[in-house]
This record gives sequence, C-alpha cells and structure tokens, in this order.
Amino acid sequence: MGSDDPVERLVADIDSVLADSVFRSTVPSVKVFSPSTGETLYEKNSDLLVRPASNMKLLTSALGLHVLGPQYQFKTSIGWDSVSVDSVIPGDLYLKGYGNPDLSTRDLDSMATRLAAMGIKSIGGNIVADASFLDSLQWGTGWMWDDEPAPYQAYVSGLSINKNCIRVTVTPDSTGNSVLVSTDPETDYVHVISTATIAVDSVLNRLSVARPITEPPNTIVVTGEVMGNARPYRDQITVLWPELYAGQLLKERLALAGISVTGGVARGRLPAGAREHIWHVWGMDSMVINLNKVSDNLSAEMVLKTSAAALDSPPGSSRSGVWAVNRFLASCGIDTTNHAMVDGSGLSHYNLLRVNLLVDLLTAMYANTDVFPLYYTSLPIGGVDGTLERRMLGTLAEGNVHAKTGSISGVSSLSGYVTTRDGEMLIFGMTMQDFILPSRAYRDAQDKICGILAEFRRRERKENGE
Repeated sequence: MGSDDPVERLVADIDSVLADSVFRSTVPSVKVFSPSTGETLYEKNSDLLVRPASNMKLLTSALGLHVLGPQYQFKTSIGWDSVSVDSVIPGDLYLKGYGNPDLSTRDLDSMATRLAAMGIKSIGGNIVADASFLDSLQWGTGWMWDDEPAPYQAYVSGLSINKNCIRVTVTPDSTGNSVLVSTDPETDYVHVISTATIAVDSVLNRLSVARPITEPPNTIVVTGEVMGNARPYRDQITVLWPELYAGQLLKERLALAGISVTGGVARGRLPAGAREHIWHVWGMDSMVINLNKVSDNLSAEMVLKTSAAALDSPPGSSRSGVWAVNRFLASCGIDTTNHAMVDGSGLSHYNLLRVNLLVDLLTAMYANTDVFPLYYTSLPIGGVDGTLERRMLGTLAEGNVHAKTGSISGVSSLSGYVTTRDGEMLIFGMTMQDFILPSRAYRDAQDKICGILAEFRRRERKENGE
C-alpha cells in the first residue's frame, strides 16, 4: 500500500525507475532539491564522483555570465598599418580573433564588401591571421584522438571560422553515372581526393568522408559507393589550423570583392599602433543560448578561455579558465576541493564532478536574479528545442523542464529545473555512467524521472491538514 505522504511517494516512484534491470551494473547518481524550502526531496549516490559529459557546460556558461556578463560581445577585427593615396594597403592586412565561436564565411563577405566600399583595391602584403588572444593549445586535455575529425571535437583557436569545420556534399551527377563532391565553402584551403563510384546493384563499400592523418594536412578523402539515384550525402569535417583557414577564406572573399592580395596567408600579431577596426561582434546573450541549447563544444571552450583572458590577461587558457571556475564556485559557497575539471565542454573523460556540485551550482544561479533569466532560457526545453526537442513528449515535463543534457561513451547526464503541479521550482541533477547498453535506455529513465517531478504536488498533504 502506497504512502499518503507526497514526498515518500516521490521517492518510491523514482526508486522504481532506478530499479530497472538496465541499472544492474550501472551507477546512477541523482539528487532533487527544492530551493524554496531548502529540502532535499531525493538523493542517491549524489556525492560520488562521476563524469559529467556536457553537464560541464553548466559550469562554463555560468562562469561566462558571471565574468563576462550578458552584454559581453565577442569581437573580430581587421587592421592595417597604413593606406596609400591610391587606395592600396601597402603592407599586411590583419584579421584578429577575440574568441568569437560563431564567425562565418558570410561575415567575411561583409568585411570584404566594406573594405571595397572604402575604396581599397589591393593588399600589398599578406593576410595575417592573429589568434593570440587565446593560447595555442587547440585540443582539450584528455580528448580522444579517435574522435578526430568529428565536428563536435573541432580545434580551438582565438580566430575561428565556420565552427572550424567544412561541409562536404557527395551526390550522383545528373546522369547517375559518376559522383560529384563539393565543399561549403568552396576554398583552396582543403584538397579533395575522391575515388567514390556509383554502385552497380547495391552498395558493397560504404561511403566514407575522412581527413586521414596519412594524407597531407587538410586533405579530404572520399571513398566508397553510392547509388545512382541516391540523395545527396552531407558531412562535416574539422580542419587543421583554424586561424589559417579564416585567413585563406578572407583572401578568397576579398578576391570576389575585387580586392587583390599580393602575398599569402600567415600567422602573426597585429602590431601595436596599427589601425584596428572591430568589424564583427557576437553577443554573449546569443552565444550562450547556442552553447547550451545545441551543446556546442567549441563555444564552451571559447567561453572558458575568454573568461580567463578577461580575468587575467591574454592569452586565455583552459587551465586559467578552470581556476576561474573554481574561484566562481567558491564565491557561491561551493566546495571546490572534491572535483576535477580540465575542459569547458565535458568532452574529456578526465572531468569528475559530484551531482551535489551540479545541484549547488544550479541553486546559486537560481538565486542570482541578474543572470538567471538568460541562464534558464539558454537550457534546452523538454519536447521543445535543443537537445531535448524530441524528449518528454506527451508528459507534464514537455515545455516545462529546462535542463542540460550530456553524453559521452558510457555516460548520460541531465541536470536542470522543473516546475511541479503546485508551481514549485525543483532543481535536479542526474548522471548515469559505466554502461555499455545504448544510451537511450538511460535517457528514457531520466525522462521518466522528470515526468515524476513535473507531476509532484504537495497540495494533497496540505488539504488533509497535515
């Protein structure tokens, strides 16, 4: 017979979810907290160290909002030493990045158009790519070599472009007799080698788009077969040395705008005293939503390093960013002696946190009325958008839960906020780890728990005079 106490029933309902056979050899770590009452409604293994996966972004985005602020703007600039009377920049043209994770080819088109509108007709020197605002370590500690060149593990640079990836499209030609390969953007920065063919009856060799380490840098190799009537196949591939990629794209966009460049593309630094023009900005308010909604790893790493640069001095580094996170946590009264953090995105298996810490952080952010609305808005909404768009559908958690997902091999996490039937905000943290089954089973369990929390109400107890 069930208990009449709503909290006891809540505990029993969550326990029943975690009693499923999928948890037989898996460690679930769960905590549910009510900030309005200060009451822990449920707790299981919440003090164990677990790998948080992308729940690490909860710390990184909180740091960014605290250090940089919602009004912060990520900048990209163009600079030069001098302009001659015949509208020639006789020396180098500098493209400098300040940690903007969202610069695109379209933005470079705008820069080229503006230079042309100023009457600039040629560049006498090189396009110099300046990525010195952040350090030169382009991968995080403990990142997996065999995830390369997946777009979620893009190289990190102070000057980034197109998420430091290039799109590759493979499609049969109009006759269905040969294979066409194109890139977006079209650029000489990459070299494409294709041996892909049209399958005769059925595909025996699966199509592959890769950037093998056995080939020269930034060589994309397309192999395998496609059917003559197949739809276009699209993939994203990371590129090496993003700052040079940005510089090459700018050079090509300048040519399209009628501006010639005598030299090539090189790394360097904008000289002191050079004319610097901030020609592209991207607001923190937009960036943090992209960071959390779609769980963008590049944005997280850029925020971590940019926060470090803002607190100390450039170049910003992950190590300094981690110190900044710990200082921020300590300012919130959160213990910083019992966790390990090495990156901003959660890609690394070296990260170890306690669910207690995640709940404490979410509680501190909830109490910070200056930044909480943006922080809350940035999180995926169950059944609505981001990485939760197709989850919790048809339950009271749909359109209600605001939470950050997290997934790496053997780990599935979900932490955030849910409103009960009484209108009470609850804060929860969940991490399930050390499993070899498909992660969907654990995501389903998380969704069930969110549904239970959304259904929770205390009113029955109050109506009975208890």
